[in-house]
Amino acid sequence: MRQGILLYGPPAAGKDTITAALTELDARYVPFTRLKIGTGKTQGYRMGTPEQLADLEARGDVIYRNERYDNIYVVDRPGLDQAMEGGTTPVVHLGQMEGMHQVTALFPAQWVRVLLWCSKETTAQRSPQRGDTDTAARLAAWDATQADLASHPRAQWELRVDTEAMAPQEAADRIDAIVRASSPRS
Repeated sequence: MRQGILLYGPPAAGKDTITAALTELDARYVPFTRLKIGTGKTQGYRMGTPEQLADLEARGDVIYRNERYDNIYVVDRPGLDQAMEGGTTPVVHLGQMEGMHQVTALFPAQWVRVLLWCSKETTAQRSPQRGDTDTAARLAAWDATQADLASHPRAQWELRVDTEAMAPQEAADRIDAIVRASSPRS
């Protein structure tokens, strides 16, 4: 059975940091690089074109897409298939509950769902520290994420992490324990 990890949370909640801790912990964890159509930061993305996106949509290979910061971000079937080759476990970053639902519903795998959270004040501090030049947009996204989460009170999580209180390595250890406990390979 294929496995994956979904990290949900607002901007600067620690998705990149915890993913790095997971990849250091075990080589089977790999960051999922979403397809990005647009401009700005390229690290951590597969940059694409509107034509590539149209082709994926025509084939029904778009699992989830969202628009934020004047860009389009895509979780695609070929990308997830490739990320799971050889038994690796991709770590997918999402900031919308609709994305969580779409990925779990449209891409068969055993998904471990993790809620990462930090205060808006922490996002305001971390955003410029990590090089963001659009902190105001990140804070608006924080508000949108909080409202999105509040509108899904029955959302189920295998783990909830307050990244202001829990160190990244501890979060990675806890996520790894959940993955291992649910894995037929354990």
